[in-house]
Amino acid sequence: MRRWLALLVAATTSLVLIALLVPMGLLIRAVAENGAMSRATAAAESVAVAVGTPDLGLAVEQISRPVTVFLPDGSTMGAAAPRSDAVRLAATGRSVTAAAGGGREVLVSAQSPEGTAVIRVFVPDAELMKGVREAWAALAVLGLALVVLGIVLADRLALAVTRPVDGLARVSHRLAGGDLSARAEPGGPPEVRSVALALNHLAGRIDELLAAERESVADLSHRLRTPLTGLRLDAESLRDPEEAARVQARVDALERAVSAVIKEARQRTAGRESCDATAVVRERVRFWSVLAEDQGREVSISLPAGPLPVAVGAQELAACVDALLGNVFAHTPEGAAMSVRLAPHPSGALLAVQDAGPGFDPALLERGNSAGGSTGLGLDIARRTAESSGGHLIVSAPSEGGALVEMLLTAA
Repeated sequence: MRRWLALLVAATTSLVLIALLVPMGLLIRAVAENGAMSRATAAAESVAVAVGTPDLGLAVEQISRPVTVFLPDGSTMGAAAPRSDAVRLAATGRSVTAAAGGGREVLVSAQSPEGTAVIRVFVPDAELMKGVREAWAALAVLGLALVVLGIVLADRLALAVTRPVDGLARVSHRLAGGDLSARAEPGGPPEVRSVALALNHLAGRIDELLAAERESVADLSHRLRTPLTGLRLDAESLRDPEEAARVQARVDALERAVSAVIKEARQRTAGRESCDATAVVRERVRFWSVLAEDQGREVSISLPAGPLPVAVGAQELAACVDALLGNVFAHTPEGAAMSVRLAPHPSGALLAVQDAGPGFDPALLERGNSAGGSTGLGLDIARRTAESSGGHLIVSAPSEGGALVEMLLTAA
């Protein structure tokens, strides 16, 4: 926008200056020519007064420019000059001006007792254009300075508009990335300030709606405690102690899951979490390594030496790692090797899980799709978790076979 506004102002200013300066330049040239011709005419008339008197020679000598007097007897006085058609025309009693080689000649007729004399004053082109080129150069410099000044002012005005607009774009990108605390700073023209206020209102409204939705989820989960209490009482009333203990354990597990849902919903309402990705991935790989050892799988792990904070909660990241590793165990034959690599990335951290199995269709990233009879939610959960932090999830098929899942997480 700044470039287009600068070009528009430059074009408009140039057209206006051309419309003004070109006539002004022609006017300056006409004024200079008229001044030179007026001075030459005055000089010729001053000599014409002395025609027919003994002072004619002295009058000719006092003129500082080339003067020629064509006398009635055919002789001349002063500077040598040809008797042109214009001179013969002036000899009839008419004062004329005519073009001559290298300039113009002013011809004034004067009557004397012997007849009509013609006084010729030559005006060279240098005198006709005296000061004109300097004036034209000054006008060109003035025009160029005005164009540059117009471009600078247009750029400043455009910057006053584009800077708030760029700020609005950055805030909208932050909101799209899940940072609902982002707010625009109202500034610039009234219209742009109005858009900034509207964007801030929209961000606040989105935050309120999400908070209400998460609280609704938490409240709905909380309502499940009543039937859980009833299940617990039914389990306690069973006569078989082993069956009662087994049902009681299932009820306890379900209650813990419901409590985790409530906690997670309210934590999301409070704000975004962060965790040390290195510690979480190390702990989850250690957990799955027991099953890998039972199935004869070779597991290679590569982790950073130090902490790697990411903008994802520890429980969410652990659930993602469990989903990715669980897919390997569920969809690859026993004995298939796997690798887990966590490395720093310019945006945060890159988690890569690769296996030596048959691979799978990237369409399984869609929620509910599964090739192994499962719910098909694991990869979708990992994808949404990555995107909630501002990252993404990519599934590819390496040339050596198997499947590669890469999850990019932004830094905390």
